[in-house]
Amino acid sequence: MNIIDIINKKRTNNPLNYEELNYVVSHYLNGEILDCQMSSLLMAIVINGMNDEEIFNLTDIMLNSGDIIDLSKIKGIKVDKHSTGGVGDKTTLVLVPLVASCGVNVAKMSGRSLGHTGGTIDKLESISGFNVNLQNEEFVKQVNQIGCALVSQTANLAPADKKIYALRDMTATVESIPLIATSIMSKKLASGVDKIVIDVKVGHAAFMKNLEDAKTLAQLMVKIGQKYSKETICVLTNMEEPLGNNIGNSLEVLESIDTLNNHGPEDLTELVITLASLMVSIGKNISIDDAKKQVIENLQNGKAFEKFKELVAAQNGDINNIPVSEHIVSIKSQKTGFITKIDAYKLGMIERNMNTKFTENKTLIDPTVGFSLNKKVGDYVLENEEIIKVYLNDNNINVKEILDCFEINNSLENELPLIYDIIK
Repeated sequence: MNIIDIINKKRTNNPLNYEELNYVVSHYLNGEILDCQMSSLLMAIVINGMNDEEIFNLTDIMLNSGDIIDLSKIKGIKVDKHSTGGVGDKTTLVLVPLVASCGVNVAKMSGRSLGHTGGTIDKLESISGFNVNLQNEEFVKQVNQIGCALVSQTANLAPADKKIYALRDMTATVESIPLIATSIMSKKLASGVDKIVIDVKVGHAAFMKNLEDAKTLAQLMVKIGQKYSKETICVLTNMEEPLGNNIGNSLEVLESIDTLNNHGPEDLTELVITLASLMVSIGKNISIDDAKKQVIENLQNGKAFEKFKELVAAQNGDINNIPVSEHIVSIKSQKTGFITKIDAYKLGMIERNMNTKFTENKTLIDPTVGFSLNKKVGDYVLENEEIIKVYLNDNNINVKEILDCFEINNSLENELPLIYDIIK
């Protein structure tokens, strides 16, 4: 068996068996297969796809390439949530304490940025002192004590996926439905939870650009979950504009706190209630209507926010120390009309360039910078009215570049729904 024959086999659109896929992954991990060879195989997969058996096999191989977390000492059902990533997506920060406040254990392992803006762990680290690196024993103990914990993924959780994803990111092979499905599900299955809710983002600022591909991905992940007896539900949601109003690590934490106090933006609140209701429903084996009542009640009565404070304190964070930049620039509209589009992807990339500095040894993230939107798609704006605030760490700002992210017209188009579909 050799990598050249395997590349040729996939290039000619023939399925790979378990032994061939296992050979590729193990030999790439130990360095015997070169990046250029693995890139060729990945491109063949992007072009020709994979059948279900290949996808199940690759998921299993990546799942077993590293640690499989044992959460058996956590009492009751453990429910997890994953998002395929978007701009302003801070839902995990709200969902974890909200769902836990309803009596469902949330043992959440999250990642850092893989896209245009910060990941959940980057956002949590904007809270002064917050410890994202609990040992497994501490993680289990905390979930048993307060019902939730939110930590960084271990270095050896699906290491094959980590190495392969880094190569995909550099070789334009990220946007492959089979590879996205195996990447997500191998990590979720390795994290040891019982049931999974996945937020599949759809739109210009998401991996899935259209609804058809998003449904295909969702159905595939549900199939993988079923194969491993892990109930999996996918929610297809709109990522044509930023989620909520704030973009940027500290700003998104503050908006999460507002949402936990039932004062969050409408779209974020709607999505949180939908995802939390599904998590509580499958975690407690109750109807979605009963779960939704509990979720809304705990947003309104303060229990969700109290659980968030308990979570932050348990992981040594200071909820009163979430710094944001004091250098704020107001950007105003140059015309009157309806906002018909906000380019979330472009705003996310601008924010990423604002918050990231590269040194010789590491990448530095400034959590204090970002954007706060005053207007969303569908809103009416007057000429010279503020549409966005920019929180800066220096004076380098291109106002035109930011204004170009907004389309303003005389009439309003049909608005897209926030939630397109739920796949079970």
